[in-house]
Amino acid sequence: MLDPAAYKTIAIEKRSDGVAVCTLNRPERLNSVNATMHRELATLTRDIQADREVRAAVITGAGRAFCAGGDFSPSGEVMGSTTGGMLEEARRIVDHILECNKPLVSAVNGYAMGLGATVALLCDVVVAGRSAVFADTHVKMGIGAGDGGQLIWPLLIGVNRAKYFLMSGERVSGEEAERIGLASFLVEDDQLMDKALSVAGALAAGPLQAITASKMAINHWMRSISSTVMPLSLQLEDACFGSPDQKEAVAAFNEKRTPNFGAHRNKG
Repeated sequence: MLDPAAYKTIAIEKRSDGVAVCTLNRPERLNSVNATMHRELATLTRDIQADREVRAAVITGAGRAFCAGGDFSPSGEVMGSTTGGMLEEARRIVDHILECNKPLVSAVNGYAMGLGATVALLCDVVVAGRSAVFADTHVKMGIGAGDGGQLIWPLLIGVNRAKYFLMSGERVSGEEAERIGLASFLVEDDQLMDKALSVAGALAAGPLQAITASKMAINHWMRSISSTVMPLSLQLEDACFGSPDQKEAVAAFNEKRTPNFGAHRNKG
């Protein structure tokens, strides 16, 4: 069951029309993912699935952003590595989204970065506000795009275009995201939640068995790709933690400067 009291970093509102609004709720950190939110993202869609009162869900972010990715601040409790439990959580976040047979709609306001972009893009319908910015920024932190980016970006926009964005960490505006297929709809920011709730409400009011039957074979196909891609992508991401580039990226992030990834290569 989707119990609002069970979540500390995600605000849950269960509406009378059968739509659950799930709001990533660390606005002071642009809803960046700390260890608590990471755990909660791993259970969220399972709880949506198990709740008979919920027929569809909207996932969005509080304040100015959807989710700015991992919290690498000193107080962020961020995952220092994907080893062990974090590795399993990362798999569950992706797989549980794909296994959820109820319609999932993301309402993307502002930044959707790194894992935030993955969560938004794995939803069945992606509604982007005009201010939305998508990017898989793992490389900017000296680590591989291991927690779902290598799964969903190629499926949405093609292999080579996806590899460019994953290797560069380049940002994609809401308008461009809608044009190239990352987003299903583009709306003005003040219309974002109205549009997302309209889509989710229409799906919640529809024939749920038929709606489920219309998405789950596709999700099963995506899940089969995930079973091939995710173990290697997470292994390669994990190997980046503690590397000179990753240490430099974290130091630069906390010192609010541009990282110098070539510095250590020029020594000796």
